[in-house]
Amino acid sequence: MKQRTLKQAFTVAGKGLHTGLQIETTFQPAEVGTGYVFRRVDLDGSPTVEAVAEHVIETQRGTVIASRANKDVRVSTIEHAMAALYAAGIDNCLIDVNAPELPILDGSAICFAEKIDEVGVVEQEAEKDFYVVKQRIKVVDENTGSSLIVLPDDDFAIDTMIEFDSPVLGNQFASLSNLAHFKQEIAACRTFVFVREVMPLLQMNLIKGGDLDNAIVIYDTAMPQEELDKLADVMHLPHKPAGELGFLNNKPLKFRNEPARHKLLDLLGDLALIGRPLKGRIVATRPGHSLNTQLSKKIRQELRRQNVQAPTYDPSCEPLLDVNKIRKLLPHRFPMQMVDKIIEMSSDHIVGVKCVSVNEPFFQGHFPDEPVMPGVLQVEAMAQVGGILVLSSVDEPERYSTYFLKIDNVKFRQKVVPGDTIVFHLQLLTPIRRGTAVMKGYAFVGEKVVSEAEFMAQIVKNK
Repeated sequence: MKQRTLKQAFTVAGKGLHTGLQIETTFQPAEVGTGYVFRRVDLDGSPTVEAVAEHVIETQRGTVIASRANKDVRVSTIEHAMAALYAAGIDNCLIDVNAPELPILDGSAICFAEKIDEVGVVEQEAEKDFYVVKQRIKVVDENTGSSLIVLPDDDFAIDTMIEFDSPVLGNQFASLSNLAHFKQEIAACRTFVFVREVMPLLQMNLIKGGDLDNAIVIYDTAMPQEELDKLADVMHLPHKPAGELGFLNNKPLKFRNEPARHKLLDLLGDLALIGRPLKGRIVATRPGHSLNTQLSKKIRQELRRQNVQAPTYDPSCEPLLDVNKIRKLLPHRFPMQMVDKIIEMSSDHIVGVKCVSVNEPFFQGHFPDEPVMPGVLQVEAMAQVGGILVLSSVDEPERYSTYFLKIDNVKFRQKVVPGDTIVFHLQLLTPIRRGTAVMKGYAFVGEKVVSEAEFMAQIVKNK
């Protein structure tokens, strides 16, 4: 899949939930590899902050990010817009905002989703880079018992469960099994607040822009009539009998489980802070911004530790090219054919496999008492995989050979020994021009990188 951005810019305007300011936000197309970047156009120099998990500084009643260089360059209540961008498959977007938060609009993501559909989305040249969940990941809040569990899956899905000790809002469940259903099933679900939480939030100088048009207000704990009336006046709500519990909104709920669906929406927006689309299933129990961003930070830490993931290799699947088909492309023969099969290939990347046997001839001398695959042969095998990718770009590939002009930035990270299966991933760094290709290659054993290198190769017609 290719990376995507907006086909053209769009603007939304409204008041901020916490500041009460009138805010204008413009979403613009962005170049490949940009990610989600917010630009504070109301500040001198229009400074930017990248929307990634390590830039989160607050999670109370919304997700707040800030520049590490200057904490005044901050943007809050970003999760609804982020969820809409993520669900639309948009990888790169520049977001101009003239205030320290995004407008709350109606308390949901529907306006953002509709605007994205209105302007359209365009594919870009670079491949989309997924984070593929390969083993169980869990984060837990020990104080509340809330948890997020991420499990391997072929696609993306979320199951969300919420629980409140409330006679009005009890246990609810919501699920999203396909991002294509986000706009119809999730996007219009509004944020919610309990009346008993309102006064403390006001005292913290928050929700200045909150009202019945942008939040579901839940009255579930009886209070004196005078106190309820005072609070209603502050929030510009109609007076309500103090003994009558329920939802204060004039508009009915969009779904019976709208609060649970909104929690799912928030979680989706916070997952966008990973910086890559995720392939996996998330089981969320009482999620919240703090726990959501903790999960995103954990995955970001893994990405920083190893910035490329091992390709998925299923030995039971039929290869794209087996050893006999490889021989039709490569001139190498025993003992120098170092590729056993090709399992994946596109116009700009390839994945190949080498099964390392104890009977490899080089183990006789390297080393008799401690067999280790020579690093130079790892690079040779990687180069042969890259050669197959390059030759696949020409007609009659059997009439051509590839010769490597340069190999740079070679690194060896751990030993390769008999019994290991090496999976090679090579990616073109630039399009092939005048028969010359530049590639970056990684070799994996399991999930670990064992070696890496950059190659420059030339396609030459055989005499």
